[in-house]
Amino acid sequence: MDAYELVAKAQRITVLTGAGISTESGIPDFRGPQGLWTTQPAAQAIFDIDSYLADPAVRIQAWKQRLITQPWTVEPNAGHHALVELERQNRLCAIVTQNIDGLHQKAGSSPSLVHELHGTALNVVCMSCDRRLPMAELLPRLEAGEDDPPCELCGGILKSATVSFGQSLDPDVMDAALDAARDCDLFMAIGTSLQVYPAAGLCDVAQGLGARLIIINAEPTPYDAAADALDHSPIGQVLPGLVSV
Repeated sequence: MDAYELVAKAQRITVLTGAGISTESGIPDFRGPQGLWTTQPAAQAIFDIDSYLADPAVRIQAWKQRLITQPWTVEPNAGHHALVELERQNRLCAIVTQNIDGLHQKAGSSPSLVHELHGTALNVVCMSCDRRLPMAELLPRLEAGEDDPPCELCGGILKSATVSFGQSLDPDVMDAALDAARDCDLFMAIGTSLQVYPAAGLCDVAQGLGARLIIINAEPTPYDAAADALDHSPIGQVLPGLVSV
């Protein structure tokens, strides 16, 4: 059975998305041939919580990177919109995403169905007092010359509201992701290398309870041999056709 037949017959679909679904919107992935960590290995320090908290130079580089990327200005692509269509068909259980760009919600996916395992880059959190605010509100301070802006309430270190290496995932978000993997008859892994756990392990959870597995990713993954269907085509091309059956 190919991917089109699997999607056509499925009634409860859970989707896991990774950076690959957003590359067509202009956001680079991490581990691909042109990924951020492939081309700039030193950038990994930005995503390490100990390095971020201990080294002002790392934070300065992180804020420079945020000014360059500005994910709040990026638009969803055909892949994101295809998942909105799947929701309209009342067949989408959940979107579990490793992405931090907010593009699923911007495309029109219901926020209640989107579980952001790694948080969001659209907000900022103070590491001392836990104050949260939109990332865009910090732009004027950065543009005015502040290279490592502190919290205006307590002077603490500010960080994007993402889960860095060394930080724990939100247990409520992880529980929701596990419930979605358990509740589906089809699990689709889209644009993810399936190398990061516990996200990759959701494939095992879904298949262990009888769900079929489709993987759509440009590069091979460790789960390819276990998949019921594979597609290495560009996500923005293949996904709209899959959900329109």
